[in-house]
Amino acid sequence: MTRNLKLLALFVGAAVIGHVGLVMAVPHALMKVAMNRMSGDGARINQFSFGPRTTKDSRGVVRPSPDLAYSSCVYDLSKGPLLVSAAPSPNQGYVSLSVFAANTDNIAALDTTQYPKGIRFVLKREDQVAPVGMQVVNSPSDKGIILDRRLAPSAELFAEVDQARRADSCAPVKG
Repeated sequence: MTRNLKLLALFVGAAVIGHVGLVMAVPHALMKVAMNRMSGDGARINQFSFGPRTTKDSRGVVRPSPDLAYSSCVYDLSKGPLLVSAAPSPNQGYVSLSVFAANTDNIAALDTTQYPKGIRFVLKREDQVAPVGMQVVNSPSDKGIILDRRLAPSAELFAEVDQARRADSCAPVKG
């Protein structure tokens, strides 16, 4: 093999390893940064945090909509499954919950068109046990983020929606 072919093979091998490494590592690194920010460096795990009304300077989430009220729960399933619930908004306002795993995969999306009386499910790892009869979402990772988005296009509606979302829960399953 000539020297040029060896260099070409080395370059191609390094490019493939670098590409695969980046594709595998970047989502986990970005999620770790997001989880740290949303949980106050781990101070708020397995509980919802409620964001203020979106302004032109808001950047708690990527490209926030001024018509939505955002809440988030950074979850940790290492000690067991969680019961997640989101109360409905007043006047049947739109609510959606998205569950993201530690690699940024969206593993569940539930909304009030499916569940007009509120969203409720058990979030668990595949090997954990959920109470019988509950809707279940299995997470491929111990950690991740649940994002609650509610339609609140005016200050008055934001105040009403904010009061309703305070009933959201993201806590260990009891019993």
